[in-house]
Amino acid sequence: MAVDSPEVKKALLQKGYTDLLIQMGRGTYVPSKVSEDATLQVDHFMFSPSIADNMRTASLVISHAGSGSIFETLRLGKPLIVVVNEDLMDNHQSELAEELAERKHLFCAHPQTLGETIGAMDLGTLVPYVPGDAEPVVTLINKFLGFPVD
Repeated sequence: MAVDSPEVKKALLQKGYTDLLIQMGRGTYVPSKVSEDATLQVDHFMFSPSIADNMRTASLVISHAGSGSIFETLRLGKPLIVVVNEDLMDNHQSELAEELAERKHLFCAHPQTLGETIGAMDLGTLVPYVPGDAEPVVTLINKFLGFPVD
């Protein structure tokens, strides 16, 4: 619902964005397809066979804080704002989002600060995410388990 607010739509317009595409998922909330300023084109959908297709063409991704969504977006090299769901029982999503924000790979927001985060963001400050090399860990595990190591 936060991304559908007039404040967020205004902040997106002020940053030069002209289109907003919202994936609703299973929620019951239906976003409005209009903005106070008709220059922001808003659309929404429930699910897509491949959200990656939408993400590839996006100039900014605003996502929940699930690790799969975060790392998929970062691997695509897209600027990302992660909105942390404070209603979850534990804060592992918050910890991941805040750590990656501290490393300058993404921006972290809460539903009530999303508009402010968009207004303050400077995409030039983001640092590309480079995945780590898992090979040393695999080798160590294989040695421990007694498997041959190449």
